[in-house]
Amino acid sequence: MSDTTPIQPNSSGPLPLHRLIRSLGPGIMMATAAVGGSHLVASTKAGAIYGWQLAALILLVNLLKYPFFRAGVQYTMGTGNSLVQGYDGMGRGYLWVFTALSLISGVVNTAALLLFSASLLGYFLPFSLSLPVLSGIVVVACLVILMAGHYKALDSLSKVIMSVLVIATLSAVVIAAGKGSVAPADFQAPSAWSLAAIGFIVVMMGWMPAPIEISCLTSLWLKSQRKEQQVTPESALFDFNVGYIGTAILAIVFLSLGALVLHGSGTELKASGIGFSHQLVSMYASTIGEWSRYLIAVVAFFCIFGSTITVIDGYARSLAEAQSLLQSKPVGQRAFHNGWMLFTAASAMGIILFFSSALMPMLDFAMVMAFMTTPIFALLNYQLVSKTDLPKALQWSKSMKVLSWVGLSYLFGFLAVFVWWKWLM
Repeated sequence: MSDTTPIQPNSSGPLPLHRLIRSLGPGIMMATAAVGGSHLVASTKAGAIYGWQLAALILLVNLLKYPFFRAGVQYTMGTGNSLVQGYDGMGRGYLWVFTALSLISGVVNTAALLLFSASLLGYFLPFSLSLPVLSGIVVVACLVILMAGHYKALDSLSKVIMSVLVIATLSAVVIAAGKGSVAPADFQAPSAWSLAAIGFIVVMMGWMPAPIEISCLTSLWLKSQRKEQQVTPESALFDFNVGYIGTAILAIVFLSLGALVLHGSGTELKASGIGFSHQLVSMYASTIGEWSRYLIAVVAFFCIFGSTITVIDGYARSLAEAQSLLQSKPVGQRAFHNGWMLFTAASAMGIILFFSSALMPMLDFAMVMAFMTTPIFALLNYQLVSKTDLPKALQWSKSMKVLSWVGLSYLFGFLAVFVWWKWLM
């Protein structure tokens, strides 16, 4: 059963721009969750290693995944239900698979983002603390904010973080472009279209713009937004498009930074996300000016902190919704949500304290799993929107159906290539 009623299309004409801007929320949160590892690290590394070679692929991946992320908005606005409820309606097996994947991804991703945030926090603190202690400070701050303010606090924080990040990153790119590329004229970049590059490309595409289950988190945030304010299909789709298109543009902006400042510079890239984050701060400082080093460290910290807090909230929401459905309890119980936030945070801290040496293999596993499950979730989202009687404004258009078919062909096709490369070659 739906705990919120579907909203019918707005019949009084297009909403004025100021109303649309006030409706921004879940789409910006989705962008905040996405910008962490896939953009700050993967996109910048793509530019640093391969120059501009992967720019078109990044845009193509975002385009081909667009219908399946958009499905969360269409389904929730048309039915009043979340995608998690939709999976349950398709069969209990789908819900169990989603729950298991969300549990693994939520804990591993939270642990990685906590370490990432802690490392950047330690970068600009005037005193020295160990990474586990810094991680504890970050996770307590996340839980206090979320439990005190829930949706409203997350909504406001996400908007501030994204605004500062966009201004700082665009400024750095403009300055770097003015200086020109650091690569020597005779520099030969490695080819991005070789077997050696498949591993990197798979990780980048799996998390570009984010794992596909983030569409479920967007769906759940949209349900919460509807309890706080009036939302129409037009405003919900506007919010989603702003967030989604913004993440695609930011991916190219970060790639540009890597291509202009690191590509061909002779600088050895750090393998870990934590080491690379410090390298990234130095890259900003060398571009904008040494005076900006600590300012950029703060911006980078809040970027990853934003991803951390949205991941803790979002995965906890999805697991709480799944638990409610599996136990036939009323959907959306606050106690379930708080409980899963505490469990996810505690489990992530456990990994940091006792299994930190295994974090990178676990993170690699989570990235590969995100890539391999993307076609499955994409197909489920497509079927939910296709088979549900939605208002006309929320149904698939012909062009969106064609894009969905092309996207599914691409996702399943590249999955087959990856399976061949990983286990059969």
